[in-house]
Formats: sequence, C-alpha cells, structure tokens
Amino acid sequence: MARRLTTAQHDRAAGVLLGQACGDALGVPYEFARPPGADELAEMKGGGLGDFAPGEWSDDTAMAGAIARVAATGVDLTLPASLDAVADGFLEWHASGPADIGIQTSAVLGATRRRLAGGGRPGSVMREEAARYAARNPRSAGNGALMRTAVVALAHLDDRERLARAARAVAELTHADPLAGDSCVLWCEAVRVAVLDGRLDVRAGLELLPADRREQWTGLLGEAEAGPASRFTPNGFTVTALQAAVAAISLTPVPDGPMSCLHLQDALHAAVRIGDDTDTVAAIAGGLLGARWGASAVPWRWRRAVHGWPGRDGRDLVTNACLAVAGGRADPKGWPVVEDVAYDEPASSRVVPHPFDEGVLLGTHRSRDHGADAVVSMCRVGRDQACFDGADVVVESRLMDSEDPAANPNLAFTLRDAADAVRGLRAEGKVVLLHCVAAQQRTPSVAVEYGVLLGHEVGEVRRAVVGALRSTRGYGLVWDAAGAVL
Repeated sequence: MARRLTTAQHDRAAGVLLGQACGDALGVPYEFARPPGADELAEMKGGGLGDFAPGEWSDDTAMAGAIARVAATGVDLTLPASLDAVADGFLEWHASGPADIGIQTSAVLGATRRRLAGGGRPGSVMREEAARYAARNPRSAGNGALMRTAVVALAHLDDRERLARAARAVAELTHADPLAGDSCVLWCEAVRVAVLDGRLDVRAGLELLPADRREQWTGLLGEAEAGPASRFTPNGFTVTALQAAVAAISLTPVPDGPMSCLHLQDALHAAVRIGDDTDTVAAIAGGLLGARWGASAVPWRWRRAVHGWPGRDGRDLVTNACLAVAGGRADPKGWPVVEDVAYDEPASSRVVPHPFDEGVLLGTHRSRDHGADAVVSMCRVGRDQACFDGADVVVESRLMDSEDPAANPNLAFTLRDAADAVRGLRAEGKVVLLHCVAAQQRTPSVAVEYGVLLGHEVGEVRRAVVGALRSTRGYGLVWDAAGAVL
C-alpha cells in the first residue's frame, strides 16, 4: 500500500518531474553549444539540437514521462508486465520521430522494434538488445538511463531495496552497463530521501550498490562535491553526468532566510552553465532539486512554459507524480484527475476588484460571470474548473490554508510567486481572477503581496484588502507572511 504523505512530502513528490522538465527545457538551447556565462541566466528559448519550441522538453523528460505514465497506475516497476509497459512507452516515443535521441537509445529501440515484428515481450526483447549493444560497445555507459530515472523513485518510496531493483531494471531496458545501473540506483535513492526527509544526500544509496563498486563511487561523489563543476565536461558518460549534477547542486549555496528554496533555480542555472550535454545534466539535477524543494519552489513562468511529448504540460507531470506516490489513486475529491474539483464549502459568488488594480478580481470557487481571461488559483482545481468560466490562461499555485508551518515550506516564495503571476498576466493585458476556495486567507494574502509588489506599504494594503474583501479572515500564518519579505 502507498504511504500516506504529509503535505510537504506531497509537494516534494510533485516537484520531481516538474523540476526535471524545467531543467531539461532550460538546458535545451545550450546543448553542445555555448552555455550561459557566470553572470547569465539560462532561458527557455527553445532551439537546440531538435529545434524545440520555447519551454519544450527533450528526450530526457519524454522518456521519463513514459515511465511516469506506468508509475501513475500504481504498479510495481520491477514486475515484467510493468517493464513491458515502460518499454512500450519508449517505443511509442521512438515511433513519433523524436528530433533529439541518443545514439545508443536509438540503436536499442530500433533493434527492439524490428525484433518485435516477429513477436515477443517488449521489456525482455529490449533488455536483450541493450545487452547486445553493450557487448559490442565496451564504452556504453551513457547518460541516457540516468536522465530519465528520478521518477522511478516515486513508485517505491516505501521500499528502498525494491527501488534499487526497479532503478536498475528500468535502466537496463536501454543501458546494460553496470555503471549506468549504479548511477540510477544512487540517484533514485537520493530522490527518495529528499522527498521523504527534505534533505539532499547523494551518498544515501551507496550501500545499495554491489560491495566491490562502493569505494569507487564514494571517490567519484567526493570529486563532484569538491568541484569545480566545470571539470565535469564532456558529460555524456553516466558517471560524469552524475558528477556534474552533484556539483551543480552541492556547490551552489542555499540562500539564507525564508527564500531558501531559490536554491532550486540557482542550482539549475549552475547545471546549465557547466556546458556540453546541458539539457541532460540539468534534467538530472532538476529531478533531485524538485524532490528537495518541491513543486511550490518552481517559478510560475517555468511551470507555465514547460511542455513536450506527447502533447503534455507541467500539470500533466504533476498529475502523474501525485498518482505514482498515491498508488494510482486520486484524493477524496478526485484530484488530480477530475475536470472540476467539487467544493462544498460556503463561499460568495461575488468578485471584488483589487483595491489597487481593478483588473485583478478577488473571488472564490463559486465565482462566475467575472469576465476574467486569466486565473491564478491557490487551491486544488481541475482542468475545467467552473470558476475559470472561459479564461484561457490558468496558473496553479500550491498554497495551503494551514496554521502548520510545515504545510507551506516555501511560504514566502509561494506568496511572492503567486503575486508575480498576477503581475505578469496583467502585463500581458489580462484581466485576472485571483481565487481560492472561500477567499478567507489565501486570496486576501496574495492580494496583499500583490499590492506590495505594486509599491504600496504593507499596512496600507492590508487595510484596503480587508475593506474590499469582506470574507478576509485577517489573521493566520499565511496572512501574517504576506508582504513580510521585500
């Protein structure tokens, strides 16, 4: 049975695929090209080897997504039927004619497709072809298994031994070299620890490796932690790719204070700056960073931009991640799979304009006929929530109405990010509905944060919001945090 996660653990689980996808899309434009300089930030501007659209992920997340679809059904990834399903997903992606695919992966999937024309189990045939490729090519421990592995951890958070077996089995579908399997075991265990414990420990999986290779990996991890990160290039080799990701994460300082989760963004930029196989290194790093800091640490512009094969977006990644850790089951309200999450909490259907910007409407889950063409939601919503009422842009923020500090581990950032989403959408000329369930704490708190972003004094904004939005509770942990960090 799947473990019941705390709110913070759930957020961190949701961050795994989302963090990977964002790292991937940030790295795409710079793959085997000039990386950003020390004073430059990576941008999701597309291009790269596959002439990708801005924000589009590459093979790294496409293959991880194929694994995620299987994990989201709640199955054990060590079982032959599960590995068949993963292999089928890889073949489906391969048949779509991906613009960017590794030489080894392409060879194994192509050979598997040809053999399957005569029958056989996809997983078994694919593993056999991977082993044949490795036998012909002694240097076959490429990074193509590691780049997609973080999601495997979500299927086995409760059992590290089974997770290690799953990580190696999924790796061996295309990469038979033991070093590729080792790297996946290490990374998956680090992801599992980060999701459950909220800490970074890339050494946690060493004892899960064969005894005769533990000392070797201990030394390799030590090299990565010592840096500099620039030494880990080229990084097509699974060992060097892992070292590059470790270096980007461990050598990037964690900011002091309430915005410590900015480490996720800072470390992803650092990963891209290493250069060479930039999308893969940043995707690997992003999976672990998302596991540590959570989906709530991923900025709204990245969440809105990321998309890719097979016609999916960031919300789909979060959906599959959340289902994977819940054994394939939705929550009691049907989230994240229902089109409209049914709330029965009493709430007004009225919307009121923000006291400092009439183009921002403050509302609830019952708001209708508001005329907004963009929505910023701070509660769980479906793809077609009734309160969207025709809006063509929806930004979902993970903000909890709770007095438990652990429920909102990135509270200061989440408030600022939601308010920045409102500001960004207004800059695009959108009328924005800002809503939660009943507009008692989350909606007025983000309204305060937005007013402060506009340059108004926090006390002035608080008084104005209370006066305009009568449902405002006017106290509580979230309300007190609004506008507190300039």
